[in-house]
Amino acid sequence: MQEIIEGKAILKIPEIKKVSKKMPVFYNPAMSLNRDISILLLKSIKQKKLQIADLMAGTGIRTARFLLELSASKIKLLATNDANPKFKKSISKLLKQNKISTKKVVITSEDANKFLLNSAGFDYIEIDPFGSPNPYLDCAIKRLSRKGILAVTATDTSALAGSHENACKRKYWAKPLRNELMHEVGIRILARKVQLIGAQYEKTLIPIFSHSTEHYMRIYFACTKGKRQVDEIIKQHTFMMFCNNCRNSFISKQNKAKCQNCQQEMQYSGPIWAGQLWDAQLTQKMLKLSSGNVKQLIEIIAQESKINIVGFYSLSKLCHFLKRAVPKKTELIMQIKKINYEASPTHFAGDAIKTSIPINELLLLIENFEKL
Repeated sequence: MQEIIEGKAILKIPEIKKVSKKMPVFYNPAMSLNRDISILLLKSIKQKKLQIADLMAGTGIRTARFLLELSASKIKLLATNDANPKFKKSISKLLKQNKISTKKVVITSEDANKFLLNSAGFDYIEIDPFGSPNPYLDCAIKRLSRKGILAVTATDTSALAGSHENACKRKYWAKPLRNELMHEVGIRILARKVQLIGAQYEKTLIPIFSHSTEHYMRIYFACTKGKRQVDEIIKQHTFMMFCNNCRNSFISKQNKAKCQNCQQEMQYSGPIWAGQLWDAQLTQKMLKLSSGNVKQLIEIIAQESKINIVGFYSLSKLCHFLKRAVPKKTELIMQIKKINYEASPTHFAGDAIKTSIPINELLLLIENFEKL
């Protein structure tokens, strides 16, 4: 056995040799950042007395951390569930080891969809599967309250990020993009799929925080109810057009276009969600509460959340096209801001910038950068 400390929780599990869904009790240490952010987000929203569902709890580490790290007023009830027949025994042991009261806790060991359909509904639902979230979206959205939050993780990034295009088309009803934009496009494909499931039940699902980290993509959706709101959401489902020559990109209602910069035929992906990926005010609140590795990530996201632009520019790719040395990112961002355009780094790619400057002006700026 090994002892793991994550946040304020202590977990004792068999020694991990390889992370797999075949593990007797599933624990993935790489997902600790995922859990850190979920706690920050719940701390940062105004809602209290939440009814929370930890749908596929695995070891129960997220459940334990919610109970240990969120204020008592935040949780009215926490339903924790996992289909593993050993789950009830293991989660009870974990809660006891961490001296956590079970007054607000309901423990079940059922198929995730059966668990949801047997429930009265929740204000926050956690979908964190091994693989695609697809099998759980319909039931989760049915049981999500009118002003609830749905947290969705997808670890099948090979589909969403374009390594397996046909798998993405089958599972997410969209064509991915296999280049520097793949992680943002993947997030936006996932967002659209969740929104289409919500539309069937007249539920509008707007991303309030998103990130693509290591091997997974993650979106938190805020829910509202109404036909008109759903219709407005669907209007923001569009295509991402991309030029393999000069790296230009833009959104379009059509999936055929020539590059406005170099007149080359463009590649398309989508349909995607072209609206916001973050609530900028919420992101700032999360940043104030964050520390360590999670703070480094949220600091970047806080900057890009202020720029409501789809896509970004890879400096290394642009400079390869121009046959120029790559300028310092921070200095280029400063120059872009000096001419009154928005610009920031992006967490989707380390060498990239998110900016409102037109592609032709950006290329000209880079060409003349050494003279500035």
